[in-house]
Amino acid sequence: MRQPSLLLLTLCASLPAWGLTFQTRMESAQWTVAGDQFECRLSQSVAGFGLGEFVWRAGEQPTFRLKPQTGWLGSGSATLLAAAPPWRPGQGDLNLGAVQVGSGDVPFNSTQQQAGRLLGGLLEGRAPEVRHRTRTGENLLVRLMPTRFADGYTKFQDCSTKMLPVNFDQVRQSQVGFPDGGTEVDPLGRAKLDIILQYMKADPTVNRIELDGHSDNSGNRLANREASRRRAIAVMEYLKANGVAESQITVRFYGERYPLVKNNSAANRAKNRRVTVNLSREAVVEQVPAEAPPAPAAAAPSTPAPAASAPAQGAPAAPSASAANPPSTPPTTPKG
Repeated sequence: MRQPSLLLLTLCASLPAWGLTFQTRMESAQWTVAGDQFECRLSQSVAGFGLGEFVWRAGEQPTFRLKPQTGWLGSGSATLLAAAPPWRPGQGDLNLGAVQVGSGDVPFNSTQQQAGRLLGGLLEGRAPEVRHRTRTGENLLVRLMPTRFADGYTKFQDCSTKMLPVNFDQVRQSQVGFPDGGTEVDPLGRAKLDIILQYMKADPTVNRIELDGHSDNSGNRLANREASRRRAIAVMEYLKANGVAESQITVRFYGERYPLVKNNSAANRAKNRRVTVNLSREAVVEQVPAEAPPAPAAAAPSTPAPAASAPAQGAPAAPSASAANPPSTPPTTPKG
């Protein structure tokens, strides 16, 4: 019989049905919780393979993923199971469905529904299992142990209470509506903007905001354009009043040019009266002041130098340009 390599002796066990099985010894298995206000992670190291972990992003439900240290996983569709504990022989494994194996550092990512059922299975003593193939076609099984899971899960839930209500993907493009036809931000709009402000304060890398004002087609074009401008300005003023620098904000307005839906009903016209808020990250380039070159050493004159005439007084500095007056606001209430 061919002797397995030292790596396989220490890291893997050979099974007739699955070829290679990766798991940590039960007495050594630990569930570790880490995270911040953006996401929480509940993970277990799998000896010889890498890491299995639940990832809970702000504003979402957890997913389950595998992070192999090397390229063990071949491409294709893997099977995720909540395996029955060996001390309950009457129970069968729960097949949670297929997971497509991709590329990169995290090739295996479950759905939120699969992860939710897997968490429930772990609380019942079931073990997460992934059955698949290696890149060379050999059967492969990765198993996490349910040992001491309840304590880790409690900490996982505690971590989630400190997360933000949304993540960047959810907040990067939002809409503030003006259903009553006015140009003032209503309570629902302020609540949406407060969530955006909360996220920006937590993530200072988000440093650009684009505001696009829109209207319906109920008024004339000039009135609709003015209504869209005043709505965008109202949103900008709310953001500025809550700590966002005006230099970070870009305001545009389009009137009735870009409706979300056809303006063929009162409900649709209300949907088109809006300001779209787009967040982005812009790299900040730090200006490094240039060092002044050292002054050359003055040579001592061999003969006394004549007295130098006094330098001419510099011309007075040009006065600064006055700021342009903002356009006056029409007194009438926009209809668009």
